[in-house]
Amino acid sequence: MKLATLKDGSRDGALVVVSRDLSTAHYATGIAAKMQQVLDDWNFISPQLQDLYDTLNNGKARHAFPFDPKQCMAPLPRAYQWADGSAYINHVELVRLARGSEVPANYYTEPLMYQGGSDDFLGPYDVSTVPSEDFGIDFEAEVAVITGDVKMGSTPEQALEGVRLLMIANDWSLRNLIPDELAKSFGFFQSKPATAFSPVAVTPDEVGDAWNGGKLSLTIQSQWNGRTVGMCDAGQEMTFHFGQLIAHICKTRNVRAGSIVGSGTVSNRAIEKDGKKEWVKGYSCIAEKRAIETILDGKPSTAYMKFGDTIRIEMKGKDGQSVFGAIEQKVVQLA
Repeated sequence: MKLATLKDGSRDGALVVVSRDLSTAHYATGIAAKMQQVLDDWNFISPQLQDLYDTLNNGKARHAFPFDPKQCMAPLPRAYQWADGSAYINHVELVRLARGSEVPANYYTEPLMYQGGSDDFLGPYDVSTVPSEDFGIDFEAEVAVITGDVKMGSTPEQALEGVRLLMIANDWSLRNLIPDELAKSFGFFQSKPATAFSPVAVTPDEVGDAWNGGKLSLTIQSQWNGRTVGMCDAGQEMTFHFGQLIAHICKTRNVRAGSIVGSGTVSNRAIEKDGKKEWVKGYSCIAEKRAIETILDGKPSTAYMKFGDTIRIEMKGKDGQSVFGAIEQKVVQLA
């Protein structure tokens, strides 16, 4: 099934069920008013929502209305936890190579992860407000999951059973603030502003066999100012699957229902062509493009985003239809 949260003037919005083709929606009033309620009592509430979803798809929902993704908040507008990994080692290798440093051995056995702000997510069409272009504004196209309860000490296989919903995300980064923050050896903070999520979150069965082994093997598309810059496979080269990412959190703590876990920037390796490397699938963040330019030319030539720039991120299923709806945002200056 597909679920969304519409703006209604409150902090947590109004939960709706959305049709498979994203054309119509129906309020979940009477079953659950908010997304967090569903996650807290998944086994009881989700079958009822599934019944409504089936009725909606069959054209028999009496109070269905046209679905407008521009009226959406993030599916879970604020969460108990937002933990973002770096599950694509190719991305780490490129960034490290560009600055002349080696990838530590444990990066191949343990995922990188930071804990971001979870109190103020952006909807898919909300503007991203930034104080200055000098901060190095960058998008990051990612896959994310929302979990149920997962116990401390869970194995990756057990952790994977806690995945309730899938989404895509734009995990905004302010690249020029990152070096000073990392130099303090305490991680990202000001360099990671509010993250945006897709209009809808979907249960894994909606994508069929594209969800396999904790990876979502579909193409994530990135269009910067209307130009396609990335068509990256989100499953093929994911070093750590979502079960491993969640289990990494669970090493020392419980993960509670309503936690969101991100994949990190989706990244694909280059191919060899006529003795040269070519990144034919493009990139899911500008920092990776700049790293590639530095490796090839000795310096980056692509600038970060400017005020007025737009980014559109979307993922389509094997049938060619949008799975989650699109994230489409403009960068604006803080007044």
